[in-house]
Amino acid sequence: MGTTASRDSGKPRYLQIAEDLAQQIRAGVLAPGEKVPSESELMARYSVSQGTARKAVAELRPTGLIDTHHGKGSFVKSQPPVRRKSSDRFRRSHRRAGKAAYIAETEQAGKKPGVTVLYIGPAEAPSDIAERLGVPAGTQVLARRRLYFSDGTPTEEATSYLPWDIAKDIPELFAENPGGGGIYARLEDNGHTFSEFTETVRARLATKQETVALSLSPGSPIIHLTRSAETDTGRVVEVCDTIMAADQFVLDYRIPAGD
Repeated sequence: MGTTASRDSGKPRYLQIAEDLAQQIRAGVLAPGEKVPSESELMARYSVSQGTARKAVAELRPTGLIDTHHGKGSFVKSQPPVRRKSSDRFRRSHRRAGKAAYIAETEQAGKKPGVTVLYIGPAEAPSDIAERLGVPAGTQVLARRRLYFSDGTPTEEATSYLPWDIAKDIPELFAENPGGGGIYARLEDNGHTFSEFTETVRARLATKQETVALSLSPGSPIIHLTRSAETDTGRVVEVCDTIMAADQFVLDYRIPAGD
């Protein structure tokens, strides 16, 4: 295994080592699933202290190139990102074909999708969700919380909030499997035709709870995406609050150039 980190680059030694390891991973020298050299191995290979070796590995974690498991060490990630195309994943044709957005986007990436339903039932709308729905904070809504998988790896946790006056008349929305095309298809079946989806995207570090939910390494970044689904009558009939493992996704948006 090569060690190309140079003491003459002017960068701190731990950054040089981290960059060298990253290059080895991208070049396939360190293969997917392979264990990253331990701190003692890095100390010997690069002639550095334990603290420097530890900082080098810590520098790699937020890049999404490695996974760290307590007591076992760090390993090269084998899961490539899923590409999410906003221009594709909410197409009505997907719903008519019986595919919800996550199923469509994961299959397009050549992966096997999976979902575990964590909760379906009444909930009080948080203030930010209530604002998007146009209701007072604390108003009763229907909440649907799911954990999604790609090839068996948890990649995102999403909670949909729907106005109770709409949800109560659509029994499929209370079922674990709402049927082909997902909840958007059921809403459109009941006369709520969508005109647009609006997404707000933020990047931040995962909380401890989110780290556990998505099986992330400590300090991993996540994408926090909140989406409003608006009908042709101008009403928002669903808000989806989603956290995603940042290394599993590329957000690929098409933006029209016209007015």
